[in-house]
Amino acid sequence: MKILKTLSILEGSSLLLLLFLAVPLKRMLDMPEAVSIIGPIHGVLFIAFNLALIIAVGKSQLKASYGLIGFIASLIPFGSFVFKAKLLNQTPDSSL
Repeated sequence: MKILKTLSILEGSSLLLLLFLAVPLKRMLDMPEAVSIIGPIHGVLFIAFNLALIIAVGKSQLKASYGLIGFIASLIPFGSFVFKAKLLNQTPDSSL
């Protein structure tokens, strides 16, 4: 569960960097390099976070409903932070 908590913070942070730093730099200052760097990093973290959710649900370390909520939260700015604070901190830590 520790990895899932860490990934939720990293994924949420990368989404915020993408939306509130890289995209404005690209659109307003014509700097597409920011999206070219942060975009793939966010993509990898997004996939890793959702794979960790699937693994946790598969190992019965996380309820399936929590897994679905986690996936939806990963699509929403600040959602991963709320997911970690509200749901992941209520579940006991394990080796995930």
